[in-house]
Amino acid sequence: MTRSMSKKRILIADDHPLFQEALKGVALDVFSHNAECVGTINVTETLEALNREPAFDLILLDLNLPGAEGFSCLISIRARAPSVPVVMVSSTDHMDVVRESFSYGAMGYLPKSSSQDVMKNAIRLVMSGSTYIPTEALGRFALPPHAEKTAETQTAEDMTEGGISALTPRQLGVLNLLAEGKANKIIAYELGISEITVKAHVSAILRKLGVSNRLQAVIAAKKLMGHNSK
Repeated sequence: MTRSMSKKRILIADDHPLFQEALKGVALDVFSHNAECVGTINVTETLEALNREPAFDLILLDLNLPGAEGFSCLISIRARAPSVPVVMVSSTDHMDVVRESFSYGAMGYLPKSSSQDVMKNAIRLVMSGSTYIPTEALGRFALPPHAEKTAETQTAEDMTEGGISALTPRQLGVLNLLAEGKANKIIAYELGISEITVKAHVSAILRKLGVSNRLQAVIAAKKLMGHNSK
């Protein structure tokens, strides 16, 4: 059995039993119960778990894990397992905390107030190689260097306000679902259209907003809509 066909191993580092169980349920749903979840409740247990084999495929890390000072646990995890995606979970969505998490190597950030559907979508995005930023932080967040961003990325001020108005109602619907972190397959199902059609809408959205990927499109839309409402 190949690694991709075997059970995914998920490390859930959180000292709150109920929330750890909630994250376990979310992870099992995402991977259709083809996953093994290992729970830890402090930094020592977490780092010890990383030393055991086989390796983990995903780490869900409580920002305030007992024994951690600031982002010390995240930094230690990145040093020991640099290729394993880490999603931070926290009770705050303050932009400075979100930004700093990404600067230390996190691939996703989940406020604990997020719904289970949002958590599932975030995990799917991160596992596909994308970056997940909570909707609450979009529009006021500067992407870290390793996130999906190019030097040519345009800011809201660089774009024309006609970018949003140029989108069709269907494209706006697709954009709203993109903002919820939903994959093309899920968007197609919810809108009752084919996945190919979704891809076409996404391409049109990127072109009209003058950006090069989905994350930039959502951030640009949030900024433009905020600007227009002033």
